[in-house]
Amino acid sequence: MSSLKFGTSGLRGLVTDLVGWPSYAYASAFFRSIAATTGTGRTVVIGRDLRDSSPGIAATVAAAAAGAGFTAVDCGALPTPALALEALRRGACAVMVTGSHIPEDRNGLKFYRPDGEITKTDETAILAALGDVATPGAMAAADPATPETGATDRYRQRYREAFGADMLAGLKIAVYQQSSVARDLLVELLTALGAAVTAIGRADHFVPIDTEAHRPEDIAFIRQAMASGDFDALVTTDGDADRPLVADAAGRILRGDVLGLITARYLDVDTVVVPVTAGSAIEQAGGFRQVLRTRVGSPYVIAGMARAEQEGARAVVGFEANGGFLLGSDVAIDGRTLPALPTRDAMLPILATLAAARRAGLSLADLVTSLSVGETASDRLPETPAERSGPFLRQLGQEAFRQDFVRPIGAVRAVDEQDGVRMELDGGRTIHFRASGNAPELRCYAEAGTADQAEDLVRWGLSAAAAAMRKDAARTGADPH
Repeated sequence: MSSLKFGTSGLRGLVTDLVGWPSYAYASAFFRSIAATTGTGRTVVIGRDLRDSSPGIAATVAAAAAGAGFTAVDCGALPTPALALEALRRGACAVMVTGSHIPEDRNGLKFYRPDGEITKTDETAILAALGDVATPGAMAAADPATPETGATDRYRQRYREAFGADMLAGLKIAVYQQSSVARDLLVELLTALGAAVTAIGRADHFVPIDTEAHRPEDIAFIRQAMASGDFDALVTTDGDADRPLVADAAGRILRGDVLGLITARYLDVDTVVVPVTAGSAIEQAGGFRQVLRTRVGSPYVIAGMARAEQEGARAVVGFEANGGFLLGSDVAIDGRTLPALPTRDAMLPILATLAAARRAGLSLADLVTSLSVGETASDRLPETPAERSGPFLRQLGQEAFRQDFVRPIGAVRAVDEQDGVRMELDGGRTIHFRASGNAPELRCYAEAGTADQAEDLVRWGLSAAAAAMRKDAARTGADPH
């Protein structure tokens, strides 16, 4: 069976399942769906990350564009939000070849309509159109795509114009370059905004930086880099630069939802849209007219931002637990306008967090402490397909089972079932179970006053969930694995 599937953000799978005809077929299906649902011109801008497989897949996407009667524009290697910005500027659709933070043996395609990211409805339309092109055949020959070298420059200029030239003056920043497609852009932009920047850790191979589930080797590298005491902060991004990572002077990595909270407060917005996996500190911190919760995935956050605007929000933003920040409205920064960009972006939360600390005259660590954001933890049960996790989650939706399930750790005060089951417990704690949208696994998230308490909740949750699923399998005669 093919590993290719739509997850919380785009199509992903093994490179061996994506190269050649499969990427041609999925791209062709996307172009067919665009042609059927929009009346705009037939242009597609194509970008890619720095994986070895990405240039070849991008060329296949360009060939599929030619076969569908679209003009392909090659923007080269650039951040996903920079490609999205270029697509909006042109009124064109876009395809980004990237596997984001997952290992190099995998890759993916992120699709954009002329008006922004595709929705879950668009995913359904692409899969429906795939039936018309899914029989392997001759791929259309294509002339080289028209090169476009200015997209990254326009993205850089967007932030140079919004933030003052001395906004980060006096800060000493380490840029962990690794294989991020924004590794040089980060150095250039931070320097232009007044920071003293040192580039470290540039890699000649792909490094799968996950800004939410940090690898031990990344944690160790960051702590070692900051041990010298030479830097106020370290910054980097995932592979396609739509998720940020920021560490303080001690090498402690700031949570992605905390970066989002700081950025939203810095931008003085009134409405915030976040998935259920983001921390409850967003509500507790105050300062927002409303906080809206959605299912996990940028399409759901974008839909929530659109609803908020329709309901009269003055300025609305969205962000995810991984730190990806979506700007749903034009905002002002010291009298300068930053236009909306409703797609996940790493650059804005990096810049705004550093600027917020400097404006407050605080270190990053002290800025976070001032927000009283608590602690979170998460982990997963791998090899847990939907056939096992689904019945368990449905049982948690039943009050009698739920109360009995959590009795060893406390009592349930409130429940959110938008995406899995998120339970607020006594003592200001939460525990949340959901099935992954990208892999056969059950995920558990927890919040508590201390890191040890949060980690204990996750350990207990995964153990209790595994026991409940084994018991259910024994009762029904199902395969427990």
